[in-house]
Amino acid sequence: MNLNPLTAVSPIDGRYYNQTRHLSSYFSEYALIRYRLIVEVEYLIMLSEKKFFKADTRLKNKLRPLADQFTIEDAMLIKETEAITNHDVKAVEYFLKNKLEEYGAGNLKEWVHFGLTSQDINNTAIPLLWKDAIEQEYLPWILNLQMNISDLAHQWKNVPMLARTHGQPASPTRLGKELMVFVERLENQVQLFSYIPFTAKFGGATGNFNAHHVAYPKYNWLKFADEFVENRLGLQRQQYTTQIEHYDVLAAHFDAIKRINTILLDFCRDVWSYISMDYFKQQVKKGEVGSSAMPHKVNPIDFENAEGNLGIANALWEHLSSKLPVSRLQRDLTDSTVLRNIGVPMAHTLIAAKSIEKGLSKLLLHEAKLKADLENNWAVVAEAIQTILRRENYPNPYEALKELTRGKQAIDKKAIHDFINSLKVSATVKKELKAITPANYTGV
Repeated sequence: MNLNPLTAVSPIDGRYYNQTRHLSSYFSEYALIRYRLIVEVEYLIMLSEKKFFKADTRLKNKLRPLADQFTIEDAMLIKETEAITNHDVKAVEYFLKNKLEEYGAGNLKEWVHFGLTSQDINNTAIPLLWKDAIEQEYLPWILNLQMNISDLAHQWKNVPMLARTHGQPASPTRLGKELMVFVERLENQVQLFSYIPFTAKFGGATGNFNAHHVAYPKYNWLKFADEFVENRLGLQRQQYTTQIEHYDVLAAHFDAIKRINTILLDFCRDVWSYISMDYFKQQVKKGEVGSSAMPHKVNPIDFENAEGNLGIANALWEHLSSKLPVSRLQRDLTDSTVLRNIGVPMAHTLIAAKSIEKGLSKLLLHEAKLKADLENNWAVVAEAIQTILRRENYPNPYEALKELTRGKQAIDKKAIHDFINSLKVSATVKKELKAITPANYTGV
């Protein structure tokens, strides 16, 4: 069978293909080849600018478009070469050398990949594509989702709601404030995420510039590499490495995303619970089915879908962050396959974010239910009453309220007011106590 959305093994390339296809620009085999070529081209240009060889000034104007306008056909040509070389980075090198021949600059071929090992290319290309994906895709998704939650929080900032601690009725809160809890959590973690740099390795076969140094022993290769990685590629160069980068910083990125995903997962479960409590209704499109068997139901599928995808994403982020920083001696190849999969948890994270956005757009506040729950739980004002009684130095107020409220079948407004009337306090204090209701006992 030919590959299409119905035959794909992964739902990323199947069911969810329309949501994730644009990620191919960063995480596909084509994308990896293209970013490798970008690094090789920029390295060659910089060698030229540092006067290691003489080149036509017009060569730069030919080389950069080669990477910028890189096509699927170009990538397929490189893959054909790889089938012969059995080496993916070497195939990119040969592609660039052949282009130099076409441009009449065949005498410069041996400056391509000069002194480098494959990981000098991989460990700059992957951080570069990762940086682009984070800045152009991931952060906009998360910030947009955060804004959507914030908008709802402001819309419902004054809506009183019964809180639940340990699943039991607790001191009332406001719906908007409970949503702002998640906004603040996301803001804090996104801020922490932004502090993590994008790092790369560039230092030769074992990180010591052996080949560079033996060819040009008097040249400052450390300065060259720093300038190349930081100024040309916009990354931060790791100063001490083996053949590969140590991936500690990349692992920090993965862990940061995992924490953000955990917050979103927590959010999904809370919204799901509010829907189950009838605090929210869900708007459906004409013709849409909520349940296959029960016509009255509208299932909270968007938040369930998001929870599932966040779980898959986090399992993979966890493996990536724990595996990549571990390598035998100066390197083994276990990082290679793992790195090729960083787009998978990113895709599941995106699918989850879009599901949450879709779910939020369907929410309809059922304010009558929130009011009814508050009215049915007058016992929650016991905390307020006993606190004011403490202020008035009333003897054993906690115990008195406990006796009134705990384990009783029904504590309504009348029961509370009867209790207040029985208290030996001033009329002013009684009036103050009777003014407290579950709907207005919501704090600041």
